[in-house]
Amino acid sequence: MKFLLPILVLAAAASVSCSPRAESIGEVDTVFKLLGPDHKIVVDAYDDPKVAGVTCYVSRAKTGGIKGGLGLAEDLAEASIACRQVGPISFAGKPLEAQEEMFNERISLVFKKLRVIRMVDRKRNTLVYLTYSDRVIEGSPQNSVTAVPVDRATPIPVK
Repeated sequence: MKFLLPILVLAAAASVSCSPRAESIGEVDTVFKLLGPDHKIVVDAYDDPKVAGVTCYVSRAKTGGIKGGLGLAEDLAEASIACRQVGPISFAGKPLEAQEEMFNERISLVFKKLRVIRMVDRKRNTLVYLTYSDRVIEGSPQNSVTAVPVDRATPIPVK
């Protein structure tokens, strides 16, 4: 049992290092904690790795306190997403899947991930982004959706 915690910490660290890098945009403290960091809402930016000119902004709760400071706290599964065109949109490389995971991030030590899925709406030439947590305890998972329309002069290449 005493070997379980170090193994879990190493597994969590390895999974975080494999995730795409988020650029921290800012944070707001929501609850003061005397010991450890405060509870907060963080906003991170993720550039779509397969679509140049699109950035997704994800806001989520981050648990503070002693457990949060040590990386042992389980963050809430609630998140919001807004993806925007931030430059000319282009599709380098292979055609996009009709639906694929753009990125994921662990929000608890072992069990829960925040995921962002990119979908292609061919009829409207639009990229649709969905964020949700993959751990459902009761009912439907919290989710948020956003869309980035692409100029019809630039058709989205889809497999």
